Amino acid sequence: MATSTTTSTPPRRRLNTNPHARILHGGATTSSSASTPCSPLKKLNLMDPQQPLPQKQPLDGGSALVRDWAGLSPELLSVIMAHLSPADRLGIAQLVCSSWRKVCRDPYIWRSVGISHYSWERVTDVEALCAQAVDRSCGGLVSLSLECFGSDKLLADIASKSGQLKRLRLVSCHEVSDQGFSTAVQKLLFLEELEISYSALSKDALVAAGQYCPFLKSLKLNQAGYRRPRIENDKEATAIAENMPGLRCLQVFGNKLTNLGLEAILNGCRHLESLDIRQCFNVNLEGDLEKRCRRQIKQLRCPFDSTDDYPYNPEIPDYGSTDEDGYPSGFSDPELSTDGEYYGFSGDSEVSDEEFN
Repeated sequence: MATSTTTSTPPRRRLNTNPHARILHGGATTSSSASTPCSPLKKLNLMDPQQPLPQKQPLDGGSALVRDWAGLSPELLSVIMAHLSPADRLGIAQLVCSSWRKVCRDPYIWRSVGISHYSWERVTDVEALCAQAVDRSCGGLVSLSLECFGSDKLLADIASKSGQLKRLRLVSCHEVSDQGFSTAVQKLLFLEELEISYSALSKDALVAAGQYCPFLKSLKLNQAGYRRPRIENDKEATAIAENMPGLRCLQVFGNKLTNLGLEAILNGCRHLESLDIRQCFNVNLEGDLEKRCRRQIKQLRCPFDSTDDYPYNPEIPDYGSTDEDGYPSGFSDPELSTDGEYYGFSGDSEVSDEEFN
């Protein structure tokens, strides 16, 4: 008597219906329901570069393998998350799975924050996003870059929570006043690198930075160049010379300083190694002054040197009129060219040392 055999049907794979599941390379998805909790974070800056990435067999039975992103170690995840924008870290990334959410909340990946309003126009309140990012750092913020937004209130809040800040970059932050900046830097005693580009801040802000930031070694003070005669101003150069004796690196692109201002800087900043005075057309760099600059400064960029590596729009605006003091009556943001094209900044990813040096 023949015996009948039954063939068992393999169970069908269950579809992932988690709305927060994120489609990854090769069509795989990760979700909080399918992830396994990671071990507690240790030293996130230590990882084995030879460590292979976890892999899964493909769902369709093919031969190609896909990455198991939820199975990455916390150390490797922290490196990946540090290269995402603050908006992504505060948004979709922490919704992928529990391990990603844990890393997104770790203060280590918030040691460096860079946010540009132009890069995140979809964010309705950029200042609120910045405040959340600073809170995530739990007082460990080391580097901060703000582009095209900011206020006295925001800067004061950041300074009160970020006493360890070493690098501060303010670009086109027109709502930050001299008084607001001066109040904030009183709490930034460990600041080493400062950039103030295309802003409304004056010599008063420079005086405050020099007085309250004794470890300041790098300053970038950039503005749009000009070619109009008789527009000379050595106030900022004097403030730098009298209050920042420890400077090693100075960039004053498009400044109105004259030979007198340059000499004051050379006299007051004896440790200066790098000096960028491109588009400072009031400086007549020749004779004894040129010899002194080349003898005292290791890396010198002269007024008419190439601007190919300048990170902003180097075009000199053609102002149509001047005010009663002879100054151009208008302001040109660095990120906009004459036809309205956006000149990108460094982005809102992690701020690197190269941006300040």
